[in-house]
Amino acid sequence: MAVQSTHQLESNQVERRRALRLMGIAALAPLASAGVQSGSAWAQDAARNFPVKPVRVIVPFPPGGGADTLIRQLAPILTEIWAQPLVIENKPGASGQIGGDMVSKSSADGYTLMMGSTAVLNERSLAQFTPIALVSASPYVVTVHPSIPARTVAELLSFARSHPGELRFGSSGAGSASHLSGELFKALSHLDLQHIPYKGTGQALTDLLAGHINLLFAPAQTVMPNVQGGKLRALAVTSARRSVALPELPTVAESGLAGYESIGWFGVLGPARMPAGLVQQINAAFNKALQHPKVRKDMLDRGSDPAPTGSDEDFARFLQTDLAKWEKLIREKGISVSG
Repeated sequence: MAVQSTHQLESNQVERRRALRLMGIAALAPLASAGVQSGSAWAQDAARNFPVKPVRVIVPFPPGGGADTLIRQLAPILTEIWAQPLVIENKPGASGQIGGDMVSKSSADGYTLMMGSTAVLNERSLAQFTPIALVSASPYVVTVHPSIPARTVAELLSFARSHPGELRFGSSGAGSASHLSGELFKALSHLDLQHIPYKGTGQALTDLLAGHINLLFAPAQTVMPNVQGGKLRALAVTSARRSVALPELPTVAESGLAGYESIGWFGVLGPARMPAGLVQQINAAFNKALQHPKVRKDMLDRGSDPAPTGSDEDFARFLQTDLAKWEKLIREKGISVSG
């Protein structure tokens, strides 16, 4: 029998991992709608009475990032809705995998949830989680340190081409949306940029402010206060259309990089096999909180577009589309998403 080359073995391993993740994606929609039907009278009663104690939300990144900011904006309203405290715990590390591992191994009773994002799901099967509610699907903001002489994406492209390999872009970790947004930027522009991964966007922001990195694709709620304060410069948003929250910023595509589009999402997930009724109840609570005038104002003021009202099934379908797109980029460009 012929001996496979190292390249063939690596390619086969990538395809196997991709197939397993896509199997997890395909399983999401029926799981989201059906939950676990067995268990039942007890599970149904528990869902009806939920919550009877504090609800813990794991943020798998350090304080100060997009996921952390959003859940803290929602927490007071959810506490009112549930008449129970919402306890936020930051469990950073390994590009979100440490916090994700904690949640995936928790009881499926709804008392341990996660504010997740792209990074948590790139190296972990989606079948290990229950999609509950999309909180925000907003563009990231292409943000540079003021030392970079660029006020538009076109000027950034020109400067980067004249300084190959010198510009460093940070991210909230390997496989995160901020990382993949930068990799897509590199791929379409054919630029030589260095990727510097951090444990979270908050840490990357600190180094951007200090000038240790030059560029960051980041959630608006993380960077816009410093942009408005004159400490950083925002060049564009990464979506196909201009942001409702930041209409003054052009898109990357209209600024000189045709075909570019990237969305940074944040959403609530729980462990696999949560009862359908419980999932729907938690989904309804988050949707109600997202419609609260104060939450909407706070999110829009900080540059984040609140997600429209949607079901857990809607969120599962959204994940299927988004992660399949990044899977294709990761495979074609050989991008490492291991934290």
